[in-house]
Amino acid sequence: MSAPAAVLGDGTTARSRATGRWRRWRLPLAIVGLLVLVGLLAALPTPRTSTDPFAPDNPAPSGARAAAQILQRQGVEIRYVTRLGDAVAQARAGSTLLVVNGDLLLDQAAVDAVVGTEADLVVVDSPWLLEAATDAVSGDAGYWPDGDLPAACDDPDATAAGTITAAPGLQALSDDAVVCFPAADDPTVGAYAVVDGERRVTALSDGRILTNALLAEEGNAALVLRTLGRHERLVWYLPSAFETMGEASGPGTGDILPPWVPVLGLQLLVVVLVAAVWRGRRLGRIVPEPLPVVVPAAETTRGRGRLYRRSRSYGHAAAALRAGTAARCAARLGLPRSAEPHALVDAVARATGRPAATVEALLYGPPPHDDTGLARLAQTLDHLESEVHRP
Repeated sequence: MSAPAAVLGDGTTARSRATGRWRRWRLPLAIVGLLVLVGLLAALPTPRTSTDPFAPDNPAPSGARAAAQILQRQGVEIRYVTRLGDAVAQARAGSTLLVVNGDLLLDQAAVDAVVGTEADLVVVDSPWLLEAATDAVSGDAGYWPDGDLPAACDDPDATAAGTITAAPGLQALSDDAVVCFPAADDPTVGAYAVVDGERRVTALSDGRILTNALLAEEGNAALVLRTLGRHERLVWYLPSAFETMGEASGPGTGDILPPWVPVLGLQLLVVVLVAAVWRGRRLGRIVPEPLPVVVPAAETTRGRGRLYRRSRSYGHAAAALRAGTAARCAARLGLPRSAEPHALVDAVARATGRPAATVEALLYGPPPHDDTGLARLAQTLDHLESEVHRP
């Protein structure tokens, strides 16, 4: 037979008190546990993806994740950047710099920064940037419909691709440029151009051959992989909308922080709000409670008088004495509590036979300035009240 549970002084047991605590804390603990679980799940490493067109981490049809993964399996290190400063810093000699939609670079300083790198340059659908990079090829050859275009040139990469599905738009301006995959109606306009010099400049008129949707069409994959995989490092640069040189100051705070920081911050905010609602005290109607002891009215009055005396509040003490005398005199004379001072003074003067000026000085006169004056005023008010009788 087990020993009975020890009863505490308030009539409870240790088990009952623990049960009560658990009932009070189980809901907050459940909320905190749920938030911690969500935070741990958010912090787990997950494949990073995006929705940006031509991005190497975008698995959608408009993305280029398939090409990026194939290049990585072939040993190519891909550095995906969206800021001009990062692209210029990482595009070193012996690497390839891919720029898609380079016409988003607004000012000439940004264009010169890209063109001034020592890396081989691959320009995709960027006539303005191509014009700054070389004067041997033009990217403004007009609009041409897309189709299956044969290589029709001696470039090894184009020959290996054979046929691609793209829209031509590049035109050679000098003999230094090799233009491949020409249009059926104009052999001088093609979809792929190469200019070899101090560094290799490659141009693609149609960026769709990079995308997941068209990479497997005809020889698109062969051309893309050979063009972007010439070096062990590939800097994949997608300019931000209307980026200028002044905005290319490197990564910001949001880029440095781990991806789970915003989720954790939101969870902490939810915890603070829940704690505020749980522990907050809402004001309601006043509920009277019985006092633990009964305090006689005389003691309360005496204590209040001591406070007035300690603070030398002769005016407040005199006002309290006069207000009490006036209220009791008005009640004896049948006057309402809201009676005007002159009416009360006239009624008291008639009842006591004193002059009205004397009554007014007693009830509404200036306050005393010392203990003696306050005591004299109290005695005089007491005498006045004793003389008041209903007429």
